[in-house]
Amino acid sequence: MLKQLIFIFVFCFGIQLNAQEFGFTKPDYKAIEKEISDKNSKFFYPKLMERLVKNDTLLTTEEYRHLYLGYVFQPKYNAFWTAPDDEKLRTYYNKEKLEVQDYDEIIKLANNSITEFPFDLRQLNYLSYIYHLKGDEEAAKVTSYKFHSIMNVILSSGDGKNCETGFHVLMVDHEYILLNLFEIESKGQSLVGDCDYLSFEKGVYKVDGIYFNIEKMLENERKALR
Repeated sequence: MLKQLIFIFVFCFGIQLNAQEFGFTKPDYKAIEKEISDKNSKFFYPKLMERLVKNDTLLTTEEYRHLYLGYVFQPKYNAFWTAPDDEKLRTYYNKEKLEVQDYDEIIKLANNSITEFPFDLRQLNYLSYIYHLKGDEEAAKVTSYKFHSIMNVILSSGDGKNCETGFHVLMVDHEYILLNLFEIESKGQSLVGDCDYLSFEKGVYKVDGIYFNIEKMLENERKALR
């Protein structure tokens, strides 16, 4: 069901996500860390996060880039985070048909998750769909804008053709959301250097797999084990 929801909002709001459309820039984490730590910078992290939480639709691509990629330097970053109400939310994902009385509970649970982790792409996407079903098109558009803006950051961070130019993600779940977005099915997963390599069935797509750079995830894991 979730894959279908993603496509609904790709077409509903007319946003194309194509890395080749705008090229990519490999993240300079040292520069990002410096900018988001500078109180005089327009990318100062607390101010950017405050705007994100307030649903500021004037946040630029570069500001979203500093928000998403800069999150790895925040104390709350956990590469293996899971939604606090994940089990409850999955019961709704798996329902054949949602009831009207389900909407408010889903909105509450999804927003609880996003409050804890603002880059929970799964819940952002699902929430935008629920707002749409409820008839709150303004909230649906704002939430969908967040989802697509974050996805654009990922797509602008690489091209996925090799580990050197892999897409940068905060967590593994974001890898599969990107694949679902383009209706691509992975047949295997392996660690190659600092990258996750998701392989595809040979001959089905133009490439045999996609690389995701997870260097910051691995750093976070090592810190947690100390």
